[in-house]
Amino acid sequence: MADCIYLADFWSRGLVMIDLRGFGHQLWDGTLMTLELAVVSLVVGLLLGLLGASAKLSNIGLARAAANAYTTILRGIPELLTVLIIYFGATSVLMVVGSWFGYDEYIEISPFIAGVAALSLAFGAYATEVFRGAMIAIPKGQAEAGRVLGMSRIRVFTRITLPQVWRLALPGLGNLFLVLLKDTALVSVIGLEDIMRKANVAVGFTKEPFLFYMAAAFIYLTLTIISMVGISILEKRNSRGLVRG
Repeated sequence: MADCIYLADFWSRGLVMIDLRGFGHQLWDGTLMTLELAVVSLVVGLLLGLLGASAKLSNIGLARAAANAYTTILRGIPELLTVLIIYFGATSVLMVVGSWFGYDEYIEISPFIAGVAALSLAFGAYATEVFRGAMIAIPKGQAEAGRVLGMSRIRVFTRITLPQVWRLALPGLGNLFLVLLKDTALVSVIGLEDIMRKANVAVGFTKEPFLFYMAAAFIYLTLTIISMVGISILEKRNSRGLVRG
């Protein structure tokens, strides 16, 4: 009974957290870290996706080549390897740069920064193709009409193209975010105190892996359901006034 008696006060926003042998607060802290990692990676990844899609549709050959290389490499490497390469690679680069200035001590990049970089790059690579497909689906005549009315290219993009791109890309981006939310668990291998890291620590102390891994699974499932509801609301909101055939 001691495993599942106490309901934590900090889940008063609608979520209920079972305090398991005193590790409920630890799992809550891991949940906050997971959400922070996912949201920051989402924002950066969306920017990378927009830049990548714009580059792929650009008339500049070098930009297209760079965008194609970016999406090919990042979509061809497992996210776990991306996390490890960035974490240890960035550390090695910083140490080399530090040695140039006479700094010989060990330099370690933050697991959170490495996780954001890795997940953002991976998310951005897939989001690039989603945005590119959405941009292609918009009739070119709309942008041309905006230019005829005297609108600048930036204004045409922000007032005409981008709102439609967002509506068309939202379902695909929603699916990518659900994948991103679960991929945050990969960052635990480099020491980030997320849900999986906290669950592993709890398992090490209590020797009850099934109990805590099921608790972690429940948290991820809860976050996924909440995200799905939010995505559904956004899709309905962005489809207002749209006439369906």
